[in-house]
Parts: sequence; structure tokens; C-alpha cells
Amino acid sequence: MDKEVSEISVPVPWGEIRGKVWGPKQGRPVLCLHGWADNCGTFNTLIPLLPKECRYVAVDLAGHGLSSHRPTGAFYAFPENVADIRRVVDGLQWTRFSIIGHSMGGNIAGMFSSLYPEMVDAVVLLDCFGFLPADLPEITQAMRQGIDDMLQFEKKTEKKRVYTYEKAVERWLAANPSMSEQSVHILLERGLVQVEGGFVFSRDIRINFKNIERINLEQSLEMQSRIQAPVLIVLGDEGFGGKLFTESHRRESYVKVLQGYHDKNHSVVSVPGDHHVHLNDPEVVAPLVSDFLQTKVISQQLPA
Repeated sequence: MDKEVSEISVPVPWGEIRGKVWGPKQGRPVLCLHGWADNCGTFNTLIPLLPKECRYVAVDLAGHGLSSHRPTGAFYAFPENVADIRRVVDGLQWTRFSIIGHSMGGNIAGMFSSLYPEMVDAVVLLDCFGFLPADLPEITQAMRQGIDDMLQFEKKTEKKRVYTYEKAVERWLAANPSMSEQSVHILLERGLVQVEGGFVFSRDIRINFKNIERINLEQSLEMQSRIQAPVLIVLGDEGFGGKLFTESHRRESYVKVLQGYHDKNHSVVSVPGDHHVHLNDPEVVAPLVSDFLQTKVISQQLPA
């Protein structure tokens, strides 16, 4: 892998989507999508361990990291992120590529791969299932709460709280107990902006509001069935994958989504680790992802 890492910026109607690039210009294109409230730094430790033949572009999703926040009055939801991915790959002039997605980024990857199956040649889902099925009452409640949260927010003048670097680390660790302190320092490289008197978090506070655009199990399974690319799911046994079968009220829905992958002979693997195992312990995840990309993409010699 080239040691050089470069910054990238793709213009969007309200500003720019920023990110980082690894690998040769003519390498097999791989788009990397981070989880909720994280940024593209989540792939800093994993990508250097992956096949050198690929060109990895990891983006800060809108409202995260160094990317522009959405315009005033706009909501954050998966379909909007899917549209952003189209903008990014159009800007990169990619017509066919692989996607690696962690958590929320994996769910965006799942939706994108079902809507644009002809553009995706492989999908890697890190501690997620590619879809987040909600039950019908939850859809209605979340829609109302998300709208109410936005309207309340618009009535206030929100001033960002200023932290010392140490306090920012403390706060991030408290909110992300599955993350090592080293991982927090990596994410804060793009997660903080220096201001007079200290630092503020770069992400848009509106990402905390309820996602008002949700899909139910039936819709999830329909979209899943439209994915044409091979899929690798890597679940941390102490992460989302492990906990959902003992704690989640959505357990039955996720079992059906998981069965959908098994029925199509996709790969589902459990590894020792938590929700951020790909960042905390990349050596556990890298061989699985590398073998998958090598087998399903690189050895196929498909045109980009």
C-alpha cells in the first residue's frame, strides 16, 4: 500500500464532501463509508492492511468530519446519503466499484447496492446488516419525533460548546465505550475544529435527530433481494451482531435479514471484538476483507 494518503473534495450543491484516498490511481475502486457520528478516519488502521491493488476512497458523510453540513432545514436520512454517494462516484468518474461500510455506512451501502446493483461489484458490511428494519409503530413515532426535534432546533440559537482537547477525548470515550483511546484520537483528527479557547466538534448536531425516513422488514427484504454483488458481513461478537441476539427488540427482523444473506450464499463471519473492531483491532478484520476483495473483485479483472 502506498504510504501516501491524500485528501479529496467532491463538490455537492451545498458545499463539499471531503475524504481521504489510499492506493494507486488506476487501482480497483473501493468506497469506504463510516458509521454514525464517526468520520472517514475510522478506516485509518484497516486500509493499510488491505490489498495494494485497490484505490480506497473513504469519505466523511454529510454533516460529519470535514464535510459540509446540510443546508438549514434539511434532514439527515439514508436516501439523502445514497444520493450523496451517487454525487461522489460521479465526481470520481467511477461506474463500478466495491463498498466497505461500517454500521450506518454499511446500511447506506446496503440501500445503495439495492438501488444501483449494476454499479457495485462487492459489498463488505462491518458490524451491521445493511438494513435497519423498523416496525410500523416505530416508523410513525420516529417520523414525528424527528420533525419535532428539527422544528424545536430551528427556534433556538445553538452555540457550539468549546472543549479542551482532553475534555473532548473524555466526552467521545464516554459516548463510545467500545472504542480504544487510540481510536478516539484518530477520529478526533477530523472530528474537532480548533476555535478561540479550545475545540468544537465538527459534526452537525442535527445528525442526532431521529431519522424520519425508515423502512420496515418487508421493504428491507425486498431491497436486499435486489443486491447482485457478493456480500461479506463481519460481525463483532461483542458488537452489534452479538448483542442484537440477546438484547434487541428487533431480533426477529434481523434474523430474517441474516437468513436472506444465507439464502443467497453470502458470507457471514463472527470475529472476537466490539462494534469498532475494524478500527481497534484491524488485524482481526483485515484478512477476511482482503481475501474477499481478492477473490470476488481483484482476481475477476472486471473493468472499472
